[in-house]
Amino acid sequence: MAYLKQFRTRRVSQRLLLSGQVPNSAGGHAWALDAWTRLRRLLVLGSERGSYYASEWSLTRENAKAVQECVREDGLRAVAEIVRVSADGRAPKNDPALYALALAAGLGDEATRKAALAALPQVARTGAHLFQFSTFVEGFRGWGRALRRAIGRWYAARSPDALAYQAVKYRQRADVTHRDLLRLAHPARRVGAGNPTLDVSDEHARLFEWIVRGGETHGLPRLVEGFVRAQEAATPRDAAALVREYRLPREALQPEHLTSPDVWEALLDDMPMTALIRNLATMTRVGVLTPGSDGTSQWSHSSATWTASAARGCTRSQCWRRSARTRPVAVCAAGTSGIPSARSSTRSTARSTRRSGTSSRRASGCCSHSTSRRR
Repeated sequence: MAYLKQFRTRRVSQRLLLSGQVPNSAGGHAWALDAWTRLRRLLVLGSERGSYYASEWSLTRENAKAVQECVREDGLRAVAEIVRVSADGRAPKNDPALYALALAAGLGDEATRKAALAALPQVARTGAHLFQFSTFVEGFRGWGRALRRAIGRWYAARSPDALAYQAVKYRQRADVTHRDLLRLAHPARRVGAGNPTLDVSDEHARLFEWIVRGGETHGLPRLVEGFVRAQEAATPRDAAALVREYRLPREALQPEHLTSPDVWEALLDDMPMTALIRNLATMTRVGVLTPGSDGTSQWSHSSATWTASAARGCTRSQCWRRSARTRPVAVCAAGTSGIPSARSSTRSTARSTRRSGTSSRRASGCCSHSTSRRR
């Protein structure tokens, strides 16, 4: 009888349950994780598309229960952990942090809800983040005074120029618009119907009025004027000139103008890092990034500067990457897969390698090659 196969204390099969272990999704057993570790895993890794052994539905529900447990145990610590992971850029996506913050703002005690809503500007840093948070939070609470005040403060805390950029760049996400949130929050000095009051400047009030009702752009930031002119531009050349004059983002332009190389060349001069990486394929398709072109040289120089300074620990590059929440690996991957010259050189190298390998096998009479020919 093989006694050692029946019982041992070292190199035990995963199918056997040991003290302190619990069943896992693979059908075996693993050491149990506490709720705080699961909270960090959710914030960093998320649960989108599930895992190899767990579906997205089951993994999300398990993680949500862990967040609830952390909020009940120590809500302020849970909010601080959410803010830390999101603000430090430790996660590839910000949606898990927004979801956890919305859960804390809806299911926590009074102190936790206040802390979660106060931390909203630190986690929801863009209009897209705010739209996603508003969608999440509706699953856990209603639009009370505290939530309306938090949303209103998100708008009032930004300068008119920064707010105009958010209004132009993030006009709609997840079927939510700035108009929807401003009509719910009513950020103003004097309001009715029990809405909370906020100290809003005259410039903010005019910008809020334009976002909700449209109209004249007199007295508004220059970016708004450029956006309105870009929406009325007749040709892509006119749109490219407006991009350079007003430093407009891609989202401010008409969709039919985004097929023009002139427009993308103008956008490339002042494009943020994340947007640059995301639109490499589009700029390649329209002809801005071609072997030996100025656009390719500009991108290659930028990516080389970012990665080299990351290796040296350059403070300026580090601040740039942190503000863009872009990792050096993403820059390296984009540099090798998004540039035509890099792709063509990689493919030519692979083809030459395959040819040399094939010719060497034929010359040497490789067994696998001769077998495949016989078959």
